[in-house]
Amino acid sequence: MKEIIRAAVAILIICGVLFYVNNQLDKSSGRSGSDTISVYNWGEYIDPELVERFEEETGITVVYETFDSNEAMMTKIEQGGTSYDVAMPSEYAIEKMKENDLLIPIDHSKVPNLSNIDPYFLDLPFDPGNEYSIPYFWGTVGIAFNPKLLDGQTFESWEDLWDPSLKQEVILVDGAREVMGMGLNTLGYSLNTKDEQQLQEATDKLKTLSPNIKAIIGDEIVETMRRSEAAVALVWSGQAADIMYVNEDIDYAVPKEGSNLWFDNMIIPKTAANVEGAHKFINFMLDPEVAAQNADYVGYSTPNEQAIELMDPEVTGDERFYPTEEMRERLEVYKNLGLETLGKYNELFLEFKMDAQ
Repeated sequence: MKEIIRAAVAILIICGVLFYVNNQLDKSSGRSGSDTISVYNWGEYIDPELVERFEEETGITVVYETFDSNEAMMTKIEQGGTSYDVAMPSEYAIEKMKENDLLIPIDHSKVPNLSNIDPYFLDLPFDPGNEYSIPYFWGTVGIAFNPKLLDGQTFESWEDLWDPSLKQEVILVDGAREVMGMGLNTLGYSLNTKDEQQLQEATDKLKTLSPNIKAIIGDEIVETMRRSEAAVALVWSGQAADIMYVNEDIDYAVPKEGSNLWFDNMIIPKTAANVEGAHKFINFMLDPEVAAQNADYVGYSTPNEQAIELMDPEVTGDERFYPTEEMRERLEVYKNLGLETLGKYNELFLEFKMDAQ
């Protein structure tokens, strides 16, 4: 009898250990249950304190992972190896994910805080009725620059980057749409052109900028500009705000020819394992106090009207980061170009990068 009891106890212990190990593997692999959600976001794109607060308030554990491009994010979700419950893609990526049936419709009745969002950022062409996406952050692409290193030079036009005095001074963000877009904007073409001649003209124009290129890099661009190791950089507006927070000499401008107006949104991927938890997380992030704290931490512009009321008016009144509707008319939203055209953008961007080395 004692042998049977010992065997039973041993089996229970082994089962307990296996359950614990499996639970840990679930967490590390991003799998979700009713008490866990997996969030897939851009790097440094949320206040960690808010993740902890969500966990405390809901009892739901957050498994958090980051990506560095929309393309990498879409590929991983499409492969389906990890069950992400919430992700934050950009507008053109949402269009593509809809086409590829990678999204779950959002139940607006479970996201009452959606009423806090400025109507300007709702019902946009990439997702009519916000059936699959909820606004998270928005911003622009422009030029961060240090007037003290430039004898007071400003950047009202993209053409100013081609000034011979800027030899080896210009840093570009490592993004095909952003850099090719700069070339297209300079020539007065659409950021969404599929015209191969226009794309080649933009590439040829960019190649003439090569003598002024110091580097084409990713997130390191922030520290480089903070330390005044470069005078000028093509950046996203939130990066510029981050740089300016540390280095008060830096300024930011969106050239008169226009630029990109982008939107990042929260979505629920088709492979989500905890749809209920995903809705709770999205609704939590739309709470005015939460959204205000998140915007202060991240540095990007919030679409949350009620959150803006809680923020420093000097921040929300700064037209460099909260451009007026009139200013936004000069900006263009990226569209889903399709695999073939996107491949062409990437190919020409690589051609330019090789020329700039």
